[in-house]
Amino acid sequence: MTQTIAPSAAPPAAVPSTATAPVHRTGLRGALSRTPGRLRVAGVVSVLAAAAVGVIGLNAGLAQSQALSDADADTTQLVGIQDVRNDLVVADATATNAFLVGGLEPPEQRARYDEAVASAANGLAQLAGSNAADAELLGQATAGLTTYTGLVEQARANNRQGFPVGAAYLDQASSVLRTDVLPQLDELVQANSDRVDASFDSVASVPWLLALGILALAVLVVVQVWLAKRTHRRLNAGLFWSTVLALVATIAGAFVLGSAAAEAGDARSGPYDATVSVSQAYSLANDAKSQESFTLIKRGSGATYEEQFVLKTDEARELLLRPTVDIELVGLLDDWVASHQEIRALDDGGRWDDAVALAISEEPGAPNDLFQTFSTAASSSLEASAAQTHDALSGSGGSSVLVGWLMLVAGVLAAVLSWRGISKRVEEYR
Repeated sequence: MTQTIAPSAAPPAAVPSTATAPVHRTGLRGALSRTPGRLRVAGVVSVLAAAAVGVIGLNAGLAQSQALSDADADTTQLVGIQDVRNDLVVADATATNAFLVGGLEPPEQRARYDEAVASAANGLAQLAGSNAADAELLGQATAGLTTYTGLVEQARANNRQGFPVGAAYLDQASSVLRTDVLPQLDELVQANSDRVDASFDSVASVPWLLALGILALAVLVVVQVWLAKRTHRRLNAGLFWSTVLALVATIAGAFVLGSAAAEAGDARSGPYDATVSVSQAYSLANDAKSQESFTLIKRGSGATYEEQFVLKTDEARELLLRPTVDIELVGLLDDWVASHQEIRALDDGGRWDDAVALAISEEPGAPNDLFQTFSTAASSSLEASAAQTHDALSGSGGSSVLVGWLMLVAGVLAAVLSWRGISKRVEEYR
């Protein structure tokens, strides 16, 4: 009997396991899921925050130094342009006053005219080379000056021979000066004044850049608080000293940059304001001096020139009443204007020859003498206030640069201390 062998039963199928194998996270998420990784990220953040204090401080110091330098250069350019303008109106006032003499003008007045013209020509050449932005208009003013001096010489030549056409040449010369030369200089004065104001504004705003350093300090404090909670330790020496160093650097930088900004502000509202005001008043007074002479030259038809005299002297007086200006200048201007009224009284009373004699007199107390006294005082005031402005602006730039570099060094040291402080905590997890 054949024995049948039954096949063996198949092994039971494996039941799928519902247990999930552990997954190891990699990359940034993996690093942030563990304390050492988080510590390293905190270290990077604290290093960047500390370094930011230094970088911000350096940029603030360099920016303020540049703004002070720009303000100084633009102020010097502005004063130079105003000096040239003043030289030209002085020359015109001298030429018109000398024209009243008839024939050969007094040697002193001729020398004064030549000196003013030469000073203006040299000033135009120097200014054109110091700022390329002003070169075009200065070139136009130089060309106009050449035309003006040529017409003055023609007026003189005719006046020496007693030809009435000399007055027409002088009138044309003065017109050229006021249409082809002074407008260009006035435009340059305004452009440089705007640049000076912008530079002063930049100097004042630079210290506010350090406000960004406060944000960096806040980041360092936040990291320390987080680290204290994570490690259950109240203080991390590296981060603590890093914060202290960054804080001291920020305070010192704010003090130095703030002081420089305050000094620049004082210069702006003090000697700079006085320089601009006196320069403008001096120019207006010389313009008025020319109008005084033209009133007499026109012999009975100079009412328009007298109106201009009054307008310009009133404006000059208003400028000299500013609190930054020496009040003595107002008194000297008033003395000259009062003497002008004596000339007008003689001319209006039909005594033209006597009015001319008084207008050209160089005797002490005469209108020319009083005007020269005012001119000398105004020039001295201009030189003093311009020098004070230069000293104030040029003396602060170096300290701004120095504090900027010191803040950078402090920021780098603070970054090193921050990293060392965090590294010690990371090592505890190895």
